[in-house]
Order: sequence, then C-alpha cells, then structure tokens
Amino acid sequence: QVQLVESGGGLVQAGGSLRLSCAASGRTFSRYSMGWFRQTPGKEREFVAAISWSGGRTYYADSVKGRFTISRDNAKNTVSLQMNSLKPEDTAVYYCAAEGGVNDYADLRLTTFGSWGQGTQVTVSS
Repeated sequence: QVQLVESGGGLVQAGGSLRLSCAASGRTFSRYSMGWFRQTPGKEREFVAAISWSGGRTYYADSVKGRFTISRDNAKNTVSLQMNSLKPEDTAVYYCAAEGGVNDYADLRLTTFGSWGQGTQVTVSS
C-alpha cells in the first residue's frame, strides 16, 4: 500500500490560484492511478480529478474542468493539482488518493480508491 501526504493548501482570494501536491511513498508509485477528492462539512466526499498511472489520461469533475489541472511526476513520486480561477465554492478539505492495479484506460471517475492522505484545507474567500 502507498502512503500519501498532501501539502499546499491555504487561504486565497476568489480568482486566485493554489497548487496542491501529494507525495507518495513506495517504489511502485508509477503503477498507481491517482486522484484528488474534496469534502466540505455535512457533505459526501466528491471527485475532483484523476490521472492514470501512465499520465496519459486525465479526468475532471464538470465543476473544475478548465480551471484545475492534474499532473504527476513518476520520477519524484508526486501528483499535483494546479487550481486556477478559484471560487468560494471550491473551499473544502482536499484529499489525495491512490489505487493500484487499474487498467490505464479505465474511467477513473468510476474507480474506488483504496489509499488516502490526511487532507489539506483550501479556503477561498469572496
């Protein structure tokens, strides 16, 4: 199993940008599909973005498409989420997630991720 640690959260004004990073342990990171999810109090955790283990396929929630970009560096065991044009409704705790053994062409919006980080708070002020 892979261990995940998120960083990069914080407070930003609406319209601003933040870059979240997730550092993963383990020598098989390159075989893990990676995702970002977010959760606000009283709501279920929701899918934000995901990237296949090869980096060749990416998926986004409609609410962030065109504003957020997910990327990975398999040499550094990291996955990042660049968030631009942030809105107050993007305020949430953001979680990094990983799942191994997923076909590179699988729709990651339908994938159940088994490993999770502790989360990082993102607050967007209006």
